[in-house]
Order: sequence, then C-alpha cells, then structure tokens
Amino acid sequence: MSNFFPSNLYDQNTFYKAFEKDLKRARTSILIESPYITLKRTNELLPQLRKARGRGIQVIVNTRCPAEHEIDMAAQSTLTVSELQMIGVTVLYTGKLHRKLAIIDEEILWEGSLNIFSQSDSSEIMRRIVSNDLAYQTKRFIGVDKLFGIG
Repeated sequence: MSNFFPSNLYDQNTFYKAFEKDLKRARTSILIESPYITLKRTNELLPQLRKARGRGIQVIVNTRCPAEHEIDMAAQSTLTVSELQMIGVTVLYTGKLHRKLAIIDEEILWEGSLNIFSQSDSSEIMRRIVSNDLAYQTKRFIGVDKLFGIG
C-alpha cells in the first residue's frame, strides 16, 4: 500500500513567491527552521510575518544560537532575532542546527536544502507537501510538537 501526498518542487528562484503565499494564507501557526539568519532575507519576510502576528498566528523560528556563528554572521543573527522578537515571534535555539523546513497550519510542510532566512546565491531545492500526517510526524520528530499543543 502506498501513500500519496500532493507535493511540488521549488528552487531558489520559485520558492519565496510560493512560500509567501502560504504565509499570507496561514490561519493558526507558522514554524520555520533556518540555521542561518541574515538581515537582508529576514527583511524580505518580515512584512508577512508581521501581518501573521497581527492576525494572532503563532510564529516560531528555530535557528542556531548567534554564538555558534562567526563574528559577522553572529552580529547579523543577533540583530535579526531582536527584530523577530519585537513583532512577537518566538525564537528558539538549537545547537548545530542544520535542518531547513517550515510547517504552516500543521498541514503544509516545506523541506529541503534552502535556508529560509538567509538564502542568497546558491542552488537549492524545497519540496512543498500538503499533509497533516507528515506535518505532525515532522513536528514530533524535531521535538516542537508540545509548543503547538500536539499530543
């Protein structure tokens, strides 16, 4: 027996337009895991995240602690985390994080190689999967399920 879950592939040129559509449509929760955070890319996502918070949507960003980065990246990460926290985003730190994923409304799962908050000049792949089961499984696997009130 095989399970089929609708999915589409995106690259660094097509990902952000599709991802921002999902952010605009979010109803309850947004979780983003991105090991690296830059001001440039975050400033592009900030308007949608601010609107989501204004709609009462829980937004969680899981990233590396700024101290794990080299000096320039650490400074950017610290500033960016402050900006996210000022709009009500919960920021979590996971040591040596390398996962790149997002889960929206416990039903849309984005996963692949693209650092959502820092991608700038690299070839990447992201898969968008619509599946409550896979979103739930991923949240449990990465250990943030309790933050979203999941069993």
